[in-house]
Amino acid sequence: MTTTADEAKAKRGFVARSWDLARELCQVLIRPSSVFGLGVLVLAGFAAGVIFWGGFNTAREETNTEKFCTGCHEMKDNVFAELKSTIHLSNRSGVRATCPDCHVPHNWTDKIARKMQASKEVWGKLFGTIDTREKFLDHRLELAAHEWARFKANDSLECRNCHSADSMDITKQSPRASVAHQRFLFTGEKTCIDCHKGIAHHLPDMRGVPGWQ
Repeated sequence: MTTTADEAKAKRGFVARSWDLARELCQVLIRPSSVFGLGVLVLAGFAAGVIFWGGFNTAREETNTEKFCTGCHEMKDNVFAELKSTIHLSNRSGVRATCPDCHVPHNWTDKIARKMQASKEVWGKLFGTIDTREKFLDHRLELAAHEWARFKANDSLECRNCHSADSMDITKQSPRASVAHQRFLFTGEKTCIDCHKGIAHHLPDMRGVPGWQ
């Protein structure tokens, strides 16, 4: 009889302790301590950061490909079609430049700034700003001027990613190019885009463009 009473008492004690433990655990989960809460926040923030960063970089690289750039007919049927006939796409060495090579900076901070700037082009796509050849030609000078101004402002950064003035062997250039590079490029008086407009795409009507003859 005593044994049975002791067992019952012990059982009630175990149930009570278990219940107290479960209640304390619930309290911790509902109102975590500062240490426990900070640890959870750090781990959750780290995991969210990894997921966000991976997704962000994947999306950024996906939008930084020639396939993406030529996904809309406005680019594929106009400027990309023109690029195909130039030395930047096909040449004896097999080294080619893609759309992002010339229109997106290579270093990270400038690339992000360019992506943010280019997001405005989405509106042009949605509202059909240049969705026909006629519209494209009507806006061609304006579009080209934007790119020329950007190249001018960053000292033709995208050009210089591949074409280094320090590595130029002017003895292998034509006399005209050699003189121009020494007089204007090497001295910093001009930048690449000042003389090389239309090197990869057809020029718009250049009448009225300052400095163009």
